[in-house]
This record gives sequence, structure tokens and C-alpha cells, in this order.
Amino acid sequence: MNDRELAGQVAIVTGTSRKRGLGRALALALAAAGADIVACGAPNGAARLTDEEREAGWRGVPSLVDEVRELGGRALALEVDLRSGGEVERMVERAAHEFGHVDILVNNAAYPRGGDRVPLVDLPDDTWRAVVDVNLTATMLCCKYVARRMIAQKTGGSIVSMSTNAALNATASFSAYSASKAGIHALNGTLAAELGPHGITCNVVAPGFLDTARVDMLRTGDLWARRVERIPVGRAGTPEEVAQAVRFLCGPSARWLTGEVLVIDGGEVRRTAR
Repeated sequence: MNDRELAGQVAIVTGTSRKRGLGRALALALAAAGADIVACGAPNGAARLTDEEREAGWRGVPSLVDEVRELGGRALALEVDLRSGGEVERMVERAAHEFGHVDILVNNAAYPRGGDRVPLVDLPDDTWRAVVDVNLTATMLCCKYVARRMIAQKTGGSIVSMSTNAALNATASFSAYSASKAGIHALNGTLAAELGPHGITCNVVAPGFLDTARVDMLRTGDLWARRVERIPVGRAGTPEEVAQAVRFLCGPSARWLTGEVLVIDGGEVRRTAR
């Protein structure tokens, strides 16, 4: 890949509040390739930061914007409730007003790991709805309003939605998470068919177990070692490894690649020919 293959492109990246999160790595990888970044986080995202993040001076999305600017790119920080079509539409309009166009969308926002990881018979109805709203409905809304902008621009574009290998490898107590992410796969296939004639590619990246703040609760006892045992390469992945794959999908070398689900999980989910 060319070091600056995304120069002149404008990328919206959602779910970018955490210091040790995938969203930050995605935004920085695209910025390093020359893209300007619209970094989106949840409203009051700074209030959800850990003591460790605050002690390190991390301020959420504004800190990421500072890092992008240090790389020489332009950046805009936005707090958006992605479950609201009105807020998502205003996000896209603000990005286009600030930078003139929108060329890339990376859907990374996800419901926080926690109370949803229970058997379905014990899952509160409201929790199911909350997970689906954040993981699937928000992704749909972002795709809808960004696609409208891209179609109007008539210059093509790239949409990448983050999923998980749990959408392919059914696991007990993951019903809401897995179902919401599998829905992204179906949505992506439909969008690839609809948006391909407009020069817009649509792909999904499905990571496995990543070393991020999202899984810090597994760092006690032997939980981490037991989880890693299931991965053939013998370790957790890094956000940066996944980010480089997303950078490729958004670049000029991937313009004939659309409608796909790219699994990056150290070989945990192994698929035979379809």
C-alpha cells in the first residue's frame, strides 16, 4: 500500500472514545494514510472513561483529534447518539460542511460488553433492544445517510462495518451480540448490491479476540489464558492489525472487493469453501 493512498479522502469513524480501543486504531491508520478524520463518540463519552485513561490524560474523542492533527491531518470531534436518525443525518451534514465531502465510513460503535452475556432465557427484553439498537440499527442509520451523501457526490466511496467472529461461531450467552452483528453481515450484502453501481464498496471486518480495554475483565485468574487457548496462533490480536485491513479495504487496491466478510481472528473460525 502507498503510504498516502487515502490523501484527500474524508473518513467518518464511529466508536472512537477509548484510549485502548479499536476505534482509535482505525482512525489513526486512516489518518496515517492521508485521510481527514471525523471522530465520533457517544454523548458524554468522557464520563465513561476509566480512571486509568484519565490518569494518562486521555480525554476521549478530543484526544484522538489531537493525535490525528499531529499526523498532519484535519480532524473533527463529534458526540452523536447513533441510534437517532436525525443526529446521524446532522453528523453527515456537519462532516460534509466541514471538509466538503465524505468518502469513507467505518462503523465501529458497539454496545459495551457486560450484562448482555447471559443465556437468552435470562436476558432482559430491554437489554436485547439496547444491543440491537447500538450494534445494528446505528450501523444501518450511518450507512443510510452516508450512502445518500456519497451517491449525491458521484465519486464513489467505501463503507466498512465492524462485526465479530462471534457472528459466525455461535457461542452460548452471546445471543444479542451475535445476532446483532450477524445482522450487519446481511445488511452489508444488500448494500453491496444497491451501492455497487454508484462505485461504493461495502465490506465487513469480523475480528476475533482483541487486546483492548473492552476485554479487561478477563485479565483476572486464568481467564485470559483460557481464552487465548482457543486461538491457533496463540495470542490475542491487536487493534492495529485489524486497522491495517480496514485501511486496505478503503484504499484504491480494493475497488473490486465488495460484499465480503473478512475474518481476522488468528484462525479461530476456519471456514471451508462455500
